[in-house]
Amino acid sequence: MCFNGMFFNVLAFNGLAGLVMRSMLAATLMFAAATAANAQMTAPQLPGAKPKTVQTVPVKPPATQTPSATADAMAKAERLSLQSDLAWVGQYNGAITGDVSERMVNAIKEYQKAKGGKPTGVLNPQERAALAETARKKQESVGWKIVTEPTSGARLGIPGKLVPQQASDANGSKWTSPTGTVQVLLSRRKEVNPTSAKLAELEKEPSGRKVDYTVVKPDFFVLSGLQGLKKFYVRGTFRGDEVRTMTILYDQATENTVEPVVIAMSSAFNAFPSGPLAGPPPRKTVEYGTGIVVSDDGAIVTDRLVTDGCLALTIAGYGSADRLAEDKEHDLALLHIYGARGLKPLGLTGGAAKANVDIVGIADPQSQGGAAGVSSVKAALAPVTSSDSALSPPPAVGFSGSPAIDADGKFAGIALLKPAMVAGPATSVPVSQAVMVSAETVRGFLKANGVTANGTSTDARSSVVRVICVRK
Repeated sequence: MCFNGMFFNVLAFNGLAGLVMRSMLAATLMFAAATAANAQMTAPQLPGAKPKTVQTVPVKPPATQTPSATADAMAKAERLSLQSDLAWVGQYNGAITGDVSERMVNAIKEYQKAKGGKPTGVLNPQERAALAETARKKQESVGWKIVTEPTSGARLGIPGKLVPQQASDANGSKWTSPTGTVQVLLSRRKEVNPTSAKLAELEKEPSGRKVDYTVVKPDFFVLSGLQGLKKFYVRGTFRGDEVRTMTILYDQATENTVEPVVIAMSSAFNAFPSGPLAGPPPRKTVEYGTGIVVSDDGAIVTDRLVTDGCLALTIAGYGSADRLAEDKEHDLALLHIYGARGLKPLGLTGGAAKANVDIVGIADPQSQGGAAGVSSVKAALAPVTSSDSALSPPPAVGFSGSPAIDADGKFAGIALLKPAMVAGPATSVPVSQAVMVSAETVRGFLKANGVTANGTSTDARSSVVRVICVRK
């Protein structure tokens, strides 16, 4: 990846592509609309190319869509999520803005080629789900999180596992790796009548810093290059006489690991925040999920993330629960309640889900007036791996951990909601991806933890419970 040139060029990109190209590219990306319609449509083509037909389940064709209408169908939040995921897998090296661009389409094509697929520039549901899962795992591997710098209030995306050590003083904060191979610095200072050009020149002064790329805009500046044996990236801005600068230093040997993170950090950096927190919101103080009773002695399987970091875990109507085990790879958790009577464990005999399932669960109380009523929603399946399938559309908040039931009424797997880790500008529109972990994986998790799933009930509604997590 030509990081210094390609990445910083896009920061200076001001939408010079014409309206026609932007509309065409927006249409190219609208795989989501086709998936939701579950219909047959013609894939968008470059001018002069022969149209090709993409076959899906044959139902009534949708009405003809104009490029502008198709572009409106993809929410900006989804475009942000797509750009962020492409950046995390090392295919997109542009600013994460949610704007449609040729660079974005080319990144999709490169991703498809890297996966051995046809480079159409259109992600099908399986490709999109696989991309999201790969990006999520990369974020988890570096401990990606959005933090507020304590002295200035600036917001940064920090790879906590790469730079676990933090120190702060009146001038800012510093995050470092144990050996100093990666460093992140947030500095603040006062300058008389600052300008981006003046600040950029000041940043070029440190001894041993060789600048090979510079971008100067009225409201920010960017520098990159070599500082001794380390690569560096600097992004700074100002408001009044207050100057805030983020500097990233990393050994060249860490380039493959750190550069995708640098792209995410650049887009997430908000020196003077005034809106909502960029990226996914922090876990709620009180969070609700759904659990499945799997044995008559009180074993419950549910979503690991819903039950993570809880001071107290409660099963509505039954009392406190203990979390006994977790599966970080598949995001499953094993809970146990004691002394409960009248439980109706669900039979976990695997079904044969191929296209559609019913998700049976309990929505967040705010979605149903505080009641604990069980309801079900339908979702389409798109296999991603041997153990996971994408669910479309994602079920409502509170359904994470719910059983997925196939057309024959049999247990097909567990539905999990995973908030998108968007590394771009703040957005008030939440983005979630949903997956179904297969019945076989669930059974394997229970067996590995000594749980005998002895349920015989085929009534999922009687076997689900509300899981309540209370955090600090």
